[in-house]
Amino acid sequence: MQTGSEPRRAGLDKERAEVAAMFDHVAAKYDRTNSIISFRRDRVWRRATRAALAPLAGERVLDVGAGTGVSTEEFGRDGAYAVGVDVSLGMLAAGREARPQVPLLAGDALALPFADGAFDAVTISFALRNLADPVAGLREFRRVTRPGGRLVVCEFSHPTNRWFRSTYLTYLMGALPKVAKAVSSNPAAYLYLAESIRAWPDQRGLSEWLQAAGWRKVGWQNLSGGIVALHRATH
Repeated sequence: MQTGSEPRRAGLDKERAEVAAMFDHVAAKYDRTNSIISFRRDRVWRRATRAALAPLAGERVLDVGAGTGVSTEEFGRDGAYAVGVDVSLGMLAAGREARPQVPLLAGDALALPFADGAFDAVTISFALRNLADPVAGLREFRRVTRPGGRLVVCEFSHPTNRWFRSTYLTYLMGALPKVAKAVSSNPAAYLYLAESIRAWPDQRGLSEWLQAAGWRKVGWQNLSGGIVALHRATH
């Protein structure tokens, strides 16, 4: 049993309390660590996600798994009202301190505290993978999206080039945890990160989940050679 300041990581069964506790312990240096381990590609991925979602002034946008709100802030740049929701109170506290102007709420992605059709668009970045039941999560996102509204999922995926994929997996399982140990407030979380990415379905597999959850016009765009994929869909 993990207690106090011991390293925390969730299991691949993605039990909600374990995931929340893991992110509570990683919150202090989360944004900085992500920038380092991604070689600053995290900024490129955020901008690409905003471009894919194309939020308009006055639209209501929900950012699920928002963490510290760095992505939520991005979605509000064009005048949309963007609100973030996350299960980790530690991440939310760090976000409220860093970005007090960004509305951040506590909530479970599998039971969102919003009415049906409350948002014009919903997005989730690097957090769908942390849900115990991703398809149920995708259904819940659809519930809170208005008819005709849209969804963008930004998530780690499978590099399309076989050689590059092999090199990437070597970094993911070997070098990344070592780098995280030097810069993260909870290095154990990055062992979970590497394992959960390796176990995640490819681009086509996630597209099939989106369709199973009732989303239409499903498509994807590879970023960074397929390390990350943007999946778009319409209610």
